[in-house]
Amino acid sequence: MSVADGGRQWPDEVSVENARATLLQLLARAGVPSDDARQLIGLLEAGALALAHEELSGDSVRPGSTPGDKGQPYESGRLDGARDVLEELGALAERTLVRAVGAEGEQGAAAERPRARRMEVERARVAVTPLYLSFTAVSELDPEVTDEVLAAVLGTMSPRQRAGYAGRLTEFAADHRARLERMFAGYGPDSAITMHGRYSLLHSATSIAVLERLAAAPRELREEWDAVELPPAWLDGLATAWDAPA
Repeated sequence: MSVADGGRQWPDEVSVENARATLLQLLARAGVPSDDARQLIGLLEAGALALAHEELSGDSVRPGSTPGDKGQPYESGRLDGARDVLEELGALAERTLVRAVGAEGEQGAAAERPRARRMEVERARVAVTPLYLSFTAVSELDPEVTDEVLAAVLGTMSPRQRAGYAGRLTEFAADHRARLERMFAGYGPDSAITMHGRYSLLHSATSIAVLERLAAAPRELREEWDAVELPPAWLDGLATAWDAPA
């Protein structure tokens, strides 16, 4: 439809595929493996559908949300139609997510927790860094160590859980803000505690990710921690700082 027709100027299927192919090529030039790039694009597509579902699930399915009084039969039909559309939109979001990360299997099963991919580690880093900086100053561990810690953290989750991990981290930080502030003030980069030793992880953005897993999946975290041979003292020191009295 042309601009002169006055319709919505939405991208058609060919244009969407063109944008996807362009993004894949650009990511390939940046060294991102094609499987990682496709998963990242799939997560964006599934997320857009899920956010649209969430936005439309409010007023559109609430009785009386249509301006004017067109009668009960009209209102009843409108609500039924809106619910049907929302149900299909939700199903479409689910199918898109499954294509990106696979179907969810048994929670915690070893087969459902494959080794974290580079792109998943990077997504976790992008999620946790601004949360960490909202509590304390920059004082990172060696980047290679950071990747190893995040890989251990992600190893406790299925790909489906990793897809929503940024939201989980944000919720954890919001729910425990006061406790995190006290912990970083007492043991973090601005405290008298040095970077080296059992409290080393308090000098890394990964500390928030590790704490969230200690709360949600402590057994799985210790299994992954031992598997990648990270210092047990780091985990114990973080737990001690977290449990320190106010």
